[in-house]
Amino acid sequence: MTHRIIIGLAWLALAASAVGYSWAGNCRPEFPLEHGHPFSWQGADDAYSIPLPDGRDVWIFGDTLYGAVRLVKGNEPRMTHSSIGISSCGPDGSWHLKYFIKRDKKGQAASFFVPKDPVHWYWAMDGFAAGGNLWITLLCIKPATHPEPWAMNFETCGTDLARIGNSQKDPDHWEISYFPLVADGVKAYPSASAVVQDDYVYIFALYESGERPLLATRIPLSGLSEPQAHLEYLSAEGAWVKGFSPERAKVIMQKGATELSIRYHPELKQWLAVLLDPAFFSEKVLLRSAPSLMGPWTEGDIIYRIPEMLPGPRRDKDTFCYAGKEHPELEHPGELLFTYVCNTMAVPKLTSETDIYFPQVVSLPMPDSAHR
Repeated sequence: MTHRIIIGLAWLALAASAVGYSWAGNCRPEFPLEHGHPFSWQGADDAYSIPLPDGRDVWIFGDTLYGAVRLVKGNEPRMTHSSIGISSCGPDGSWHLKYFIKRDKKGQAASFFVPKDPVHWYWAMDGFAAGGNLWITLLCIKPATHPEPWAMNFETCGTDLARIGNSQKDPDHWEISYFPLVADGVKAYPSASAVVQDDYVYIFALYESGERPLLATRIPLSGLSEPQAHLEYLSAEGAWVKGFSPERAKVIMQKGATELSIRYHPELKQWLAVLLDPAFFSEKVLLRSAPSLMGPWTEGDIIYRIPEMLPGPRRDKDTFCYAGKEHPELEHPGELLFTYVCNTMAVPKLTSETDIYFPQVVSLPMPDSAHR
């Protein structure tokens, strides 16, 4: 573990204490659907959490259903491509979460992060705080070349970064700047998980080739004003090389995931990765561990089987689950806390199956495999 991580965790704990943020008591995350007004939050996926220095968490949500109720016309749900949540824990340990759905100049619901090209859209992913700014990785998405079922009808088309310099304000008042990172065509776009260590931010990328391994890139914190020019990747020879050539990169995890969390646990002296089994329609949540950020990573142990995917009364043939990730800033000692999201291949079911398509929270004793 680096001195920067030790100092950062200690500083975050002190800051949290100063504002009354508490990991004790009943502060368990939950994501209830809202009702009753035109901009009510009706569910979303993604659910990356980013701790802020003042003890709050920023929650990044993907495709977000909104309105007084869930609405689907044909196979088109009423949604935006990103929304935000801000959470905190009160002095008594109670959980507080406020959703933010952005509105455009005409007062209509809009995505929080919008590319210049209207043909594309962003899925906001992980993020990090550095230099007084909040940074969010943005995965560029476009319609699939060949039509697919709604839940799969997309292709990736690059990665950008968003910078928010006034994250202490409500997201409605955020000032967002955009920076290109990796252009379309590379087939590996840094966004899956972001980690600040020493003087760099490390951003992991799923390589859309072969067994779809996870690769590593990094940007010096001093170069974030021009992230594309300062991007480096870890080569197969173990050297950091300027630019990004996935075919020449070292494989960090043989079978990666589009979304996952990679976080350091100082009490274990281990890095932990939480993700869903990359096999589609899998019910398995995996835990991988490594003594170093660049590995070697374990293949992963099954720590949880998702009830929605198991045979029985809760099983629906159209349901699939994904977006597994850990939230260590909300864990008690000896606990592993993570979320996942279930969706449906049959879009109209979103209106009748209101027990899916929002983050599900799971709390477990820290598995023995985390100590390896």
